[in-house]
Amino acid sequence: MRLNGRRESSNVEDRRGMSGGAKAGIGIGGIIMALVIAWMSGGDISTVLSTVAEQATQPAQQGEYTPTAEEEKYATFSKQILAGTEDVWTQLFREKGWQYEAPTLVFFTDAVQSACGNATSAVGPFYCSGDQKLYLDLSFFQQMDKQMKAGGDLAYAYVIAHEVGHHIEYSTGLLAKAHQQMSRLSETEANKISVRIELLADYYAGVWAHHDQKNYGSIDDKDIEEAINCAQKIGDDYLQKQARGYAVPESFNHGTSAQRARWFRKGLASGKFEEAPTFQVSEAEL
Repeated sequence: MRLNGRRESSNVEDRRGMSGGAKAGIGIGGIIMALVIAWMSGGDISTVLSTVAEQATQPAQQGEYTPTAEEEKYATFSKQILAGTEDVWTQLFREKGWQYEAPTLVFFTDAVQSACGNATSAVGPFYCSGDQKLYLDLSFFQQMDKQMKAGGDLAYAYVIAHEVGHHIEYSTGLLAKAHQQMSRLSETEANKISVRIELLADYYAGVWAHHDQKNYGSIDDKDIEEAINCAQKIGDDYLQKQARGYAVPESFNHGTSAQRARWFRKGLASGKFEEAPTFQVSEAEL
């Protein structure tokens, strides 16, 4: 991506090196798998958080923290991408006669306290609707590149833009309504709604990319390939086959590789701020 000269968002809290109240107690293999499966968990992360909380028995230590040069590069990049989402969504909300209240991006290491509870890096990046903040351990980008083979600028930007997509869902009231409906359904039926929530965030990530390219000429074909590769590698079917050799469709709660790539492409192609397109089609059309 071409980001030279782009502004950095000031809606950032840097909590790196601060105690988050919990520390993950699982090995690197478990952390990587948890990252891959849970990294785009969105607004409702209670299940993921409760699982991690069972393992988070040791208090994190407060101490001086010195980030690496690579981490600082990721931090600058993330601030620029967040600024880009602010520019795009402020304009799109204004066109509807609305005011956009931008979310805050929180950098953390190892563990963090959010309004949704304590979380460790094992849950991956997430959005908490309780405080309208995005939480990101920047080491996740290294995991994407080295472990998931899903690196690249637009792939990393897609992570942030997807979580901002959940904030858009929150801002329009859709997220609360969807979660209320999910609470009244069986797990299988609730999963179907979760898939629509996640695919909508993918769509909004594509909408952002469309307008960022239009406004700044920031994206080329290679960037798009990297983002699509990332979308495909976090599909429920791909992840489950990687983890156990087969997929269980009724347990899908984020969407298949094909669905995730398709909805990102839809947003990228149209750039239209539709409030709930993934809720307006049949399951077969997802």
